Amino acid sequence: MGHYFSASPERSSRPHSIPVSLRGREVTVEVDAGVFSATRLDPGTRVLLEHVPDPAPTGILLDLGCGWGPIALAMAAASPQARVWAVDVNRRALELTAGNAQRLGLSNVQVATGEELLGAEPALAVDSLWSNPPIRVGKSVLHELLGVWLPRLAPGGRAHLVVHKNLGSDSLQRWIEQELQLPAERIASSKGYRVLRVHRASASGR
Repeated sequence: MGHYFSASPERSSRPHSIPVSLRGREVTVEVDAGVFSATRLDPGTRVLLEHVPDPAPTGILLDLGCGWGPIALAMAAASPQARVWAVDVNRRALELTAGNAQRLGLSNVQVATGEELLGAEPALAVDSLWSNPPIRVGKSVLHELLGVWLPRLAPGGRAHLVVHKNLGSDSLQRWIEQELQLPAERIASSKGYRVLRVHRASASGR
């Protein structure tokens, strides 16, 4: 794949623009080789955006594994008063997301690697986390990634993840509940994908 999981993709840059629909908003974005779903809106991401409720209106929102930015852009448009962090290991992906946000007038989007973000804000608490997580990195790496970020949900915070049933959505749900001790439930199923909701109890215990 030449792979988009690395900081610097091996594939030569070939930027081009594509039209996409992000939660009913028709936009044109720039995509590039060496970045996840480099020619279209990924089907899993589309399912997530079609079924997830609005993110928190304020606070910290996080797109984990942002690629060229569809989830971060949708979050930023839905919650203009919130601060949206788009996180990825791939530098080309971060540059694309930042550029797409700027072109769409979404000034509340910031980009960083996970290491950079946690280095700058070690006490970061996330109100809404949306992700089409990189399942193909392997179970151990995926668990390590989610083990870092899901426990950072703020009291009352929620995460929504989209995972294909054939790529372990049910086992991932069980792992989140058993290993991270966070409630997880399936809220939608479409085209083979499951949308999982993970939440942290509010200060009142609800």
